[in-house]
Amino acid sequence: MKNNLLAIFLIAALNSAAAWGAEDEKSNLSVGFKYSSGNYGLASNTNILIAQLEGMYRIGNWGFGFTIPHIWITGRGVVLPGGIRSKAPPLPESTTYFGLGDIEAAATYNIFSHGEDGTRVDLTGKAKFGSAEKYLGTGENDYAAQVSLRRQLDRFTPAFTLGYETFGSPAGIKLNNAAYGILGGDYRVAEQRHTGFDFLLAQKNSADGTGRRELTAYLSQGIGDDIYIRGYVLKGFSDGSPDGGFGVMCVSYY
Repeated sequence: MKNNLLAIFLIAALNSAAAWGAEDEKSNLSVGFKYSSGNYGLASNTNILIAQLEGMYRIGNWGFGFTIPHIWITGRGVVLPGGIRSKAPPLPESTTYFGLGDIEAAATYNIFSHGEDGTRVDLTGKAKFGSAEKYLGTGENDYAAQVSLRRQLDRFTPAFTLGYETFGSPAGIKLNNAAYGILGGDYRVAEQRHTGFDFLLAQKNSADGTGRRELTAYLSQGIGDDIYIRGYVLKGFSDGSPDGGFGVMCVSYY
């Protein structure tokens, strides 16, 4: 446990959500989807499609966000979003479940900002409410706290995020709290074009589970003064993560 925590705190750095240049200091509204597929160390694959609406309202040093997802899961009923394994026995054949997922809320406070070099430190608290329909979530509330740091170096913006999440345990599943970190970087290719990567490292959240290790590469392209299209591809490197995935979001700043 101590070695895992040390690895997370040494490796974790960079959060793309904090590395979009000046746009991340504006309020925004986005809509899009993300798809992932993997066997999570089991005999069959689970495919997850999430269509979601996200928003962030900023006032002064504060930012308040929300995420409302609608989820389709195709599999044998043993894997939930986030790679959590259900204790229910596998279904005899692949089945699709769909409906409302867990609604999330977040509050961010900017504790330090230096405009000349783009240095920024944010403290964020998150709550994921157990609003998902059956087979689309645990039915319990989860909470997380994280600190994010970034600094702009000409066209390249490195940053890091360290966090800790507490999981609610539904009947039949014992979930453990887990530390996580995100390492990555954002590069401004042109005035309205960014590319970069994130690497997520997280502890396992159950005794028989596996920690998450995921690499994401993305591209963001402006199509107007305050509208961006963001696309990404994902590769998982552990049984706690999907084997692969991709997604697209349309983001409007105001």
